[in-house]
Amino acid sequence: MSGGTPAGGATPAIVVVEDDAFQRDAVVEYLTKQGFKVTGVEGGAGLRRIAERTMPDLVILDVSLPGEDGFVLARYLRERSSKVGVIMLTASADTVDRVIGLESGADDYVTKPFNARELLARVKSVLRRASKSGPQPKLDRVRMGSGTLDLTRRVLIDADGVEQTLAASEFDLLKLFADNPNRPLARDWLLESTSHRDLEAFDRAIDLRILRLRRKIEKDPSHPEAIRTVRGIGYMFVPPSD
Repeated sequence: MSGGTPAGGATPAIVVVEDDAFQRDAVVEYLTKQGFKVTGVEGGAGLRRIAERTMPDLVILDVSLPGEDGFVLARYLRERSSKVGVIMLTASADTVDRVIGLESGADDYVTKPFNARELLARVKSVLRRASKSGPQPKLDRVRMGSGTLDLTRRVLIDADGVEQTLAASEFDLLKLFADNPNRPLARDWLLESTSHRDLEAFDRAIDLRILRLRRKIEKDPSHPEAIRTVRGIGYMFVPPSD
């Protein structure tokens, strides 16, 4: 019995984008044996042809592709779908590659050479997260730590029901976190996405904003639970579990 298909669910469709035919075929064969529907292509053109017909559930992208590299293709996928899972394959253990990959919209990364079981574990993990994250109804309010963000009125409501006015950059930052729960978000991407007229475009600006927001939503700002630091990358919003 295969371990790829959830009980009662459709078989997840995976596309492997790898220009090395040997590695591509090995990954396709292995994941097919695990019960997934897997297609291998050598580059961006093949991926786009598939995605334009039907978006796969998950794409495994080699970073070092001729022409359009994996980062470009990850951005292309994320622009077309917020649900598709993206795993980057990289020959580099450099933190920069990880950060760029996450900024481009990747959900996870695997460093070459990799163990097949490790790749399978990452695939299953990303597919689980994708299935839990959507589709979800459009929410007007999102709980964040001890507060609640009102997306319609653009205010933060504290635990006592008192409304706090937010600066535009503060609201945009909280909304980004609300739209991407349990996902590490890179500092640079957060800064670029929430800067207004480049007034705060310096290296530690995002850290200062996070510090201010933690004072507003965390029960204990010195031990944050809602907006957590992800070492070497940036920050991650973790919704309340209760």
